[in-house]
Order: sequence, then structure tokens, then C-alpha cells
Amino acid sequence: MPGEDFAYNSVVMDHFQNPRNAGEIENPDVTAETRNPHCGDAILLGLKIDNDIITDVKFLTFGCGAAIATSSIATEMFIGKSLSEAERVTAQDIIDALGGLPERKQPCANLAPEALRIAIEQYQSAKQ
Repeated sequence: MPGEDFAYNSVVMDHFQNPRNAGEIENPDVTAETRNPHCGDAILLGLKIDNDIITDVKFLTFGCGAAIATSSIATEMFIGKSLSEAERVTAQDIIDALGGLPERKQPCANLAPEALRIAIEQYQSAKQ
């Protein structure tokens, strides 16, 4: 049915309407951004890192409700993890943590993990 593929569950709606960790970190250790070339959604991710543990993450996302919700929950999943643990968080992990997403919105879950991998690469290159 038309519109059915855009029905969001209550977890997705909560993260969309009340995003966690939205905004910018003052003096981040690293920032990275990425965008989905197909729909134009974009994320800017800022991280604070201490002894290779992510202590804080903030995001700015330009995009649909699913892009905001996936960014919000992803930041919650990254905080407190080592860089290697956080890097293993997948789009499917994010979708599962949200209790699912409509199929057409599932690519949104790639934004935060992609930005995180870019940030980790930059952070590790700067340390060398």
C-alpha cells in the first residue's frame, strides 16, 4: 500500500523527534562527514577519544527522519566503545537497535558507520 513502506515504529520516531547527541563537540579530536549520493542525506560526526575509547560523539545530520534516527542511535552505540569495537558496528546493527526500518530507508543506517570509519582513519593517521 502507498505510504506503508514509510511507517516508522515508536523507537525510530523517538530518536527522530528527540535525537540523542545531536550538535557539535567543542574541540573534537576528529570530525568526519559523508553523504549518500543517491538521496543527498549527509552527516557530520565529531568524536572525543581517550586512550582509543570513544568518550563522546555528536552529530549533525541533514536528511530524512530515518537518517536522523539512525545517526542518533548510532552515537549511543559508539560511546564507550574502543575504536575497533565501534568500527564493527554495522548498518544492520543500527537497524536492529531501532527495531527495524522500512526497506527504502535502510541505506540511511550506513551514514554513521561510514563517517565513523573515516574519522577513525583520520585519527589514526594523525597519531602516526
